[in-house]
Amino acid sequence: MAYRDLRAYMQALEQKGLLKRITTEVSAELEITEITDRVVKAGGPALLFENVRGYNIPVLTNAFATYEHMCLALQVQSLDDIGRELMQYLRPPELPTSFIDKLKALPKLAQLASFLPKTVRQAPCQEVIIKDPPSLKHLPVLKCWPDDGGPFITLPLVFTKDPETGQRNVGMYRMQVFDDRTTGMHWHIHKDGAEHLRKAGERDGKIPVAVALGGDPAVIYAATAPLPSGIDEMLLAGFLRKEPVEMVRCITVDLEVPAHAEIILEGYVDRQETRLEGPFGDHTGYYSLADYYPVFHLTCVTQRRQPIYPATIVGRPIMEDAFLGKATERIFLPLARMVLPELVDMNMPPEGVFHNCVIVSIKKRYPGHARKVMHALWGMGLMMMAKLIIVVDENVNVQNLSEVMWRVFNNIDPERDLEITRGPLDALDHSSPLPHYGSKLGIDATRKWPSEGHTRPWPEDIEMSREIKDLVDRKWREYGLE
Repeated sequence: MAYRDLRAYMQALEQKGLLKRITTEVSAELEITEITDRVVKAGGPALLFENVRGYNIPVLTNAFATYEHMCLALQVQSLDDIGRELMQYLRPPELPTSFIDKLKALPKLAQLASFLPKTVRQAPCQEVIIKDPPSLKHLPVLKCWPDDGGPFITLPLVFTKDPETGQRNVGMYRMQVFDDRTTGMHWHIHKDGAEHLRKAGERDGKIPVAVALGGDPAVIYAATAPLPSGIDEMLLAGFLRKEPVEMVRCITVDLEVPAHAEIILEGYVDRQETRLEGPFGDHTGYYSLADYYPVFHLTCVTQRRQPIYPATIVGRPIMEDAFLGKATERIFLPLARMVLPELVDMNMPPEGVFHNCVIVSIKKRYPGHARKVMHALWGMGLMMMAKLIIVVDENVNVQNLSEVMWRVFNNIDPERDLEITRGPLDALDHSSPLPHYGSKLGIDATRKWPSEGHTRPWPEDIEMSREIKDLVDRKWREYGLE
């Protein structure tokens, strides 16, 4: 069964010994971050801080901080299972070609429709309504790093809708708390929330915004997923949990939010208003610079009677976001293969903070194939921000960085195998001379062919014979060396 809410997931974590309750008094300023950072880098459990100084609301961190947590959150044995299952809907083994085939496909399409979100009238997230006036001061919002511009909401599910089509979007954008009723809204120019605000400028300049804090883990993950514009993240969440997400209409804005969230912040963003936001110790491991971003105005807070405040800590890898990113890598690899069937595997190492390095292995079939793959990837949605793409042959394990680097260091001729181009970059990239735009590097570390200008013999990999391997395997077991 799907997790009904964040609490059900926490219960599952606790039953497996993957959640630690901390009853010692801690501070929301810096102290929770330092504890969480140490624990995540040690591969430790999720943390529930039950005694946060000055607050009556506990704080949950590291809820997705290992592969085991992530698989438990999405209720799978392997993250690869999700992508394979998703392809059964998007590309069934036999595409319908006749009327009878189409009739056979209807049950699977009907099942997909059963994952669509549904609206309910009453919801746990509206047990308490704080409206006259609304305030953020009772929330234990964390100040994570010493030079941060203030406390930041770090795990918000930000709901907006397209002013033209009414289509819902859910994204995760950090929110610096300026005062009891306003925060920053850190959506980058490439994101759907920012596009909704641009469209609003052609009307009255304002858009309603609702922010959900907490929820079942599929809902939280879906807010981070790089879905194409117009695809409802709550449909993806329904697919992941195999049950529709229950949604409830907000009190003061025309939006729906997850009924089983812990806390809801309702309000609006005005295109005409920006405020200096930051710095913020970001997932790059550096402080992102202060800059001007839209302002979120609070109109209402709704919450459970005894809510839990979820937060994530980002900083120098590896942090919790690495495992959310790895889920995306594994789930969306089969989708990338729909465009690039030659893709064998993909690795977006946490050290590259996902948008700085992408390593792929391919079934190379013709001269220049690696370059074709590089440019195709740069043309795929948010993959456009990949600053470095490394392409290796299909027999290379891209999850083994040592093997990848061995191939790169030995297989390339710099003049021939480096591809430099220009294009969009992530807003957090501090190395480019201009914000949002700069150069990218592709490295072709595949075996080179004569038709690619390499007329010298290419050496074979050193490998022991299969017979000797089998012989040593038997002796290894015989002498108990396993």
